[in-house]
Amino acid sequence: MASSSASELRRTLGVGDAVVIGLGSMVGAGIFAALGPAARAAGSGLLLGLAVAAAVAYCNAMASARLAALYPASGGTYVYGRERLGPFWGYLAGWSFVVGKTASCAAMALTVGAYVWPGQAHAVAVAAVVALTAVNYGGVQKSAWVTRVIVAVVLAVLASVVVVCLGAGTSAAGRLGVGTSGGVGGVLQAAGLLFFAFAGYARIATLGEEVRDPARTIPRAIPLALGIALAVYVCVAVAVLSVLGAGGLARAGAPLADAVRAAGVPGLVPVVRVGAAVAALGSLLALILGVSRTTLAMARDRYLPGALSVVHQRYQVPHRAELAVGAVVAALAATVDVRGAIGFSSFGVLAYYAVANASAWTLSSAPTARLLPAVGLLGCVLLAFSLPAVSVVVGAGVLAVGVGAYGVRRWVAAR
Repeated sequence: MASSSASELRRTLGVGDAVVIGLGSMVGAGIFAALGPAARAAGSGLLLGLAVAAAVAYCNAMASARLAALYPASGGTYVYGRERLGPFWGYLAGWSFVVGKTASCAAMALTVGAYVWPGQAHAVAVAAVVALTAVNYGGVQKSAWVTRVIVAVVLAVLASVVVVCLGAGTSAAGRLGVGTSGGVGGVLQAAGLLFFAFAGYARIATLGEEVRDPARTIPRAIPLALGIALAVYVCVAVAVLSVLGAGGLARAGAPLADAVRAAGVPGLVPVVRVGAAVAALGSLLALILGVSRTTLAMARDRYLPGALSVVHQRYQVPHRAELAVGAVVAALAATVDVRGAIGFSSFGVLAYYAVANASAWTLSSAPTARLLPAVGLLGCVLLAFSLPAVSVVVGAGVLAVGVGAYGVRRWVAAR
């Protein structure tokens, strides 16, 4: 297995491939699981929380699209922060992404296990990580093809849920009442939790070195993927609320499965369970893809071991970074229940996008050009500190560990 330290990856992805990879990350397990916790936080303000999350995601997406077109290299905001704000901010973004998304990978793997074989969730999770790492090792085009199949299956399942719920005799528009029974804080906390489901478009930017004509492709693919995901989320949220209402949704353990059961079609419940498992696989595939590319970028700058920057001669992928990420995720999935890490993952991702917006702010001094980055930056900070207190404390602590490691590295290099 010959390898080369050549820094260039192969540009093979077009607009359609990039959109599919973004959708595979966003239209994943989050929509099957995040609605319940969000409803508990926001009550009748769930749809408002979804709107706030979408608005912040849109600002972030536009910032990422502009930056990715200018810096079409693997690593996403790690590269943008380094180039626009300085090495420390790039490092902080990369650290936030790698640590937060590695935990999220393990959570998605365990979600697959919980749906496929609850009694052996850890074993199934490890098998899923090994299988998807092998797919990614074979080249980014194979990953895009598998993701296309997964997205098609998940969208078909979600469409069935929407049709069944909206067509049920128990459906009622009055249950959609938009209010703020959870208070402003509840709406913001719901937005922070739901933001986790929107964050997948970052995978398009982190694959910037593998996209054809990135200056044209990435700015088109990111808003397209985000727009499709938002339309899907709104349809699903409205359909489920129309059957369960905010209170019923807040009490639901498996919101979409409970919704189709309440709609009088219990036979669809197993299909929804399969859809959730497939969606989690799609999220996991795209997550491993994105984390390995950011790992590659940080290894190139020696913030991580330089051996992880090697690119395979045949498959043109950062195979050592992929294997390392897969091994860490498999170890976590085998030994730790990290489903509670979703809040921390949201905190890390919001920190990541805060750096992206700050980087985009520097691209132009025109007030109109700086409006969206400013709104995005403020939105990221507000949502991050509106998350549950445990998520904020753990997230801030992990970021502090990263800052400390950066300081030690600089001190050693200066001696």
